[in-house]
Amino acid sequence: MRYVIYKNIHKLDCHMRASVKSLIISVFFASPSFAAPCGNTSSGFDAWKADFSKTAQNAGVQARGLQALANSTYANRTIAADRNQKSFKYSLEKFMQVRGTDTIIAQGRKRKAQNASFYASLEKHFGVPAGVIIAIHGMETAFGGFMGDTEVVSAIVTLTYDCRRSAFFEPHAIGALRLVDQGSISSSTKGAKHGELGHTQFLPGNALRYGIDGNGDGVVDFYNQSDALASTANFLRQKGWKPGQGYQQGQPNYAVLKEWNAATVYQQSLAIMGARIDG
Repeated sequence: MRYVIYKNIHKLDCHMRASVKSLIISVFFASPSFAAPCGNTSSGFDAWKADFSKTAQNAGVQARGLQALANSTYANRTIAADRNQKSFKYSLEKFMQVRGTDTIIAQGRKRKAQNASFYASLEKHFGVPAGVIIAIHGMETAFGGFMGDTEVVSAIVTLTYDCRRSAFFEPHAIGALRLVDQGSISSSTKGAKHGELGHTQFLPGNALRYGIDGNGDGVVDFYNQSDALASTANFLRQKGWKPGQGYQQGQPNYAVLKEWNAATVYQQSLAIMGARIDG
């Protein structure tokens, strides 16, 4: 009896091992191929793009956006810039000197005086003082003087493929492709090295979410100053800006400046410049 039980258990064990082996084999061959991996060189970029197009489709990207993805190229200069962000490591004094904040403040005061009604309307609607919006505009593009020389789609797609910060940039890559679908940008639209676009250098996902028509022409165009500045004010308000509250360190709105740029020296500079422009 003991032998029969052992024999039956042995048969069952053999049968189970065979079944498990069969299951493993069937699962292996039935499973879809793994997603193309991120990379730190251009060698796997095309394979990754082909795979990412499925993610983009699932996120609602249409034909024009998918074509822009297919046409994108590996942005070597973007990767070089991403590996070499020195200015945010400067002291506050050095950072403000390098960014030319005295010039921004002087020009910002003139711009505010020349277009006072526009900035007043932004503050009335969004609660964000002119000094903050003007300081951002001056800091990001020297008031539209230089909005970048890198193809936005290629830059942001490259950063999504790159292993260093793939998860952070993925929603912005989807945003860029959807902006192409909407006609707001094209494959050849130029922006900053990290894919930021327009007068105040919105990342594409933020542009898609917070962009508004500031001049009433029915189009959201970040290369139009009115649209870009109104969208910037809207971004800050949606991120928690409290109208009528201060934005210096220790005041309620100072934390909102971090939503625009995570670098401490950048936040400090905005607070200082904004106050001097409005002062």
